Parts: sequence; structure tokens; C-alpha cells
Amino acid sequence: MSDLRELYQDLILDHSKRPRNFRTLQGGNRRAEGYNPLCGDKVTVYLELKDDRVRDISFQGAGCAISTASASVMTETLRGKTRAEAEALFETFRDLVTGRLQTSGDALTLGKLAVFSGVSEFPVRVKCATLAWHTLRAALHGEGEVVSTE
Repeated sequence: MSDLRELYQDLILDHSKRPRNFRTLQGGNRRAEGYNPLCGDKVTVYLELKDDRVRDISFQGAGCAISTASASVMTETLRGKTRAEAEALFETFRDLVTGRLQTSGDALTLGKLAVFSGVSEFPVRVKCATLAWHTLRAALHGEGEVVSTE
């Protein structure tokens, strides 16, 4: 189990230090901003949604390692997914980090997202992990307000 935790920590650190898809999305048609007032994390999620599918996705912002890594893995996971698949992954991820979902049976469907299962042991970090996801949801729905974790 300690090997698994070390692997998870390595993946989160890698994505926080070298976030994937950290850029403004040229040609995107959806955008939303999110803010976690508890720790100051800020994120902007950019989407190119075409034919109800996430054709491209990126993010920018500043936040803790968990927040940045979550946004990075989210963008890798969601590219090419339908809006319905993105919504379902939002629900699954939220259940994972709040402890309502066990990774044992779902690890294959979660892929890299499973590394965030340990967040449920630290309730104060749940908002860090879910900030980008709530912001994504606002972008999918075309909402213009800033998303807050409060």
C-alpha cells in the first residue's frame, strides 16, 4: 500500500510541477473561472465544445499542488469525451474525493484520476481537488459567474 501511495504522490507532484494543457485555448468557445477562498486557488477552464464533445480543453491559474494536478489530469482525461461523459466523470470524481466511492472496482474506469482517492482522508483538501471540476461544469453549462468552493 505504501508503494501505491508513493506512486500517487509522484503523479500528483509531476502534474503540479509540469501541468499538462496549462495554456489559454485559442479557438475555445466556453470559459469559466473558479476560486477557492479558503486557500486562494484560482483557475480558468477553457473548452472547445463541438457537436456536444470536448474537442479541446485547457486551464490556467495558480493554486496548490492538488488543485493544479487535479486540473491537469482532468484536462488529459476529458479531451474527446462527450458532454454527458464529462458530467458523469465530474460526479464520479466528486464521489471519489469525498469518500463515497471506493477505487477498488472503479480504478480501471478512473485511470489516473484514481490517484486522488487519498484526498478523502483530508476533507479540507476536497475543495482544492474539485475546484477545476466545478469550474469545468460551469463552462459546460455556459455559466458566466465565477465559481466558488464556498
